[in-house]
Amino acid sequence: MNIMEVLNDAIKPFLDGEKPPLNVGEVMNLWFYLTATEQTMRGEQVSYNIVEDLELKEKLKEVINDVHGPIFAELIEFLKAEGVPLPEASPDKPIGDFRNIPEGSKLSDEEIASLLSFNIVLGINYACRGMTEAVRPDVAAMFAKFQMKKFTYAITLKDLLMRKGWLKAPPYFKPEVL
Repeated sequence: MNIMEVLNDAIKPFLDGEKPPLNVGEVMNLWFYLTATEQTMRGEQVSYNIVEDLELKEKLKEVINDVHGPIFAELIEFLKAEGVPLPEASPDKPIGDFRNIPEGSKLSDEEIASLLSFNIVLGINYACRGMTEAVRPDVAAMFAKFQMKKFTYAITLKDLLMRKGWLKAPPYFKPEVL
């Protein structure tokens, strides 16, 4: 079974322009994903300004420009085309060097990396939900694409977290022998 062939076959019937309207569940999932993506991106923009580790700074730039920015733009375009009212957008955060903020008033690089990782995992999970709850195949395919985009990014982020010693993992479980 080739997942790309399955997705292609599922979308083919909708390529002729004949699509039913979105249902309320699809609209809710898309609207929520749009809002969550935007707010996550704002946090990443703030983090970009205060992070000190250059590799982490590059990963933040990558997630903003190559993952969340394109997802946000695609969702806006799709929802507008479907006639769905959009939430009020918050403005982008300015880029600057704000590392001189006193300790205790900002997150450390390790905390930023952990939050970034956590948000990626949540985005993958919510994309899975949107995909499985979608009735329209084009909506399911869009969520599948978002999931793969975040999954691909997560692989390289995990490598950085491991190399820096920032990966938060539960302890090994060794059952007691009775």
